Amino acid sequence: MKLIVLGCYSATPRTFNNPTSQVLEIKGNLFLIDCGEGTQVQLRKNKIKFARIKNIFISHLHGDHFYGLIGLISTFRLLGREADLTIYGPKGIKQAIILQLKLSESWTNFKLRFVELESDEPELIYEDDKVTVTTIPLTHRVYTNGFLFQEKPNERNLNIKAVEDFDISRAYYQKIKNGDDITLEDGRVIPNEQLTFDPTSPKSYAFCSDTVYKVDNVPQLNGVTVLYHESTFLDEHQHLTDKTKHSTAKEAAKIAVKADVKTLILGHYSTRYGSIDVFKDEAQTIFKNVELAEDGKVFEF
Repeated sequence: MKLIVLGCYSATPRTFNNPTSQVLEIKGNLFLIDCGEGTQVQLRKNKIKFARIKNIFISHLHGDHFYGLIGLISTFRLLGREADLTIYGPKGIKQAIILQLKLSESWTNFKLRFVELESDEPELIYEDDKVTVTTIPLTHRVYTNGFLFQEKPNERNLNIKAVEDFDISRAYYQKIKNGDDITLEDGRVIPNEQLTFDPTSPKSYAFCSDTVYKVDNVPQLNGVTVLYHESTFLDEHQHLTDKTKHSTAKEAAKIAVKADVKTLILGHYSTRYGSIDVFKDEAQTIFKNVELAEDGKVFEF
């Protein structure tokens, strides 16, 4: 599982940092999460092939999270894209994009599919044979979701020495990896545990975009491999969180502790602060395994 941070600052873009956008590579899928201004430039800088992006997840309709989307779609068109593109986002995102395509007479030559969200409960919005994506309802100034990406359970690992000792045909290898016992020609049943090793634990990534401190999300986040949680403010500005519906670094850390996550990544920093290192310092007073998102930074888990 690889996370590539394209942008991780709040509010307006600057020459040396970008608003929210990131790419998650998981089980062969490449998912684009949020699409602030400058996303397509950041994709190029990080040498991410546009053609691999088939699903885009937009948390909410604030500009620093989706104003780069129409530009990216237009570029896809100019590059002659043919593959379908699916966009998951709040109700209204289809109208916002279609209106711009209509007024600019820039209709795509590929199928553009929208999955509009409006539920206040977690819902499964994407599933293939390896990965699921579920919404994480958040509380912000407009309707907002985070997204929980989860690997499905992995196949068991074949114990080659054991299967060879029992002279088991290769034709049964996939059946064994699926967890089945094997019956030999002499009638003996060999338990799967003797033929395999336990698989690696499935990984998960929770993206919590703009939100207030929301303990209600803890059960859904419980035990995730990586939690990205907004940390717009430091504790000294905690009084601003009610008005802006954002969180502090310490509040993000409290969620990480309560949910027993493995790693916490902070992001969506206010540009009022001179250094982002102070966000990590504050969060680590509560939760130790803290990382800082930075534009262009790559995390591998």
